[in-house]
Amino acid sequence: SSFDVAVVGAGIVGLAAARELIQRHPSLAFAVLEKEQEPAHHQSGHNSGVIHSGIYYTPGSLKAKLCVQGAALCYKYCEQKGIPYRQCGKLIVAVDHDEIPRLKALYERGLQNNVPGLKLIGAKEIQEKEPFCRGLMALDSPYTGIVDFKQVAQSYARDFQEAGGTILTDFEVTNMEMAKESSPESEDGLKYPIVVRSKK
Repeated sequence: SSFDVAVVGAGIVGLAAARELIQRHPSLAFAVLEKEQEPAHHQSGHNSGVIHSGIYYTPGSLKAKLCVQGAALCYKYCEQKGIPYRQCGKLIVAVDHDEIPRLKALYERGLQNNVPGLKLIGAKEIQEKEPFCRGLMALDSPYTGIVDFKQVAQSYARDFQEAGGTILTDFEVTNMEMAKESSPESEDGLKYPIVVRSKK
């Protein structure tokens, strides 16, 4: 088979990239190549499932920006697709006095990153939120959540296929090489075809 674009790996990153590309370039033929029997078979289906709020990254960095925006988009996508999630929040707890300055610095960092709803709470409020937790002070991050990212990845796969994309499972890529002859340059700027080889 011949495709204009092939994405190697049907994990959540590969599927998200393929989904975005086919939405931007619907006239091209896209394929996702996956060596396993199903998408999201490895890390995408075996992770902590945390939707991070964006507290930890350096203010002004691309990571901070993308984490905060990505969390909002993740919640929105799950709502649209009916994917269950819990915006359960989390507590980052200081258990001794030496940890309090670091906790306050983390709070300031989160504010600079525009993380919604952050607040510092004391020992009484910690126990009200989590009776089995003990600490002097905690950073309450209500925007943190959890989701089954395998379900998210599978939903990306459906979006991709509904847009006309092809997912080839049990298709391990073993080699790539530049074709000897280049095709005429297309409107999308694709000029040099790549030959992808597999075990099949």
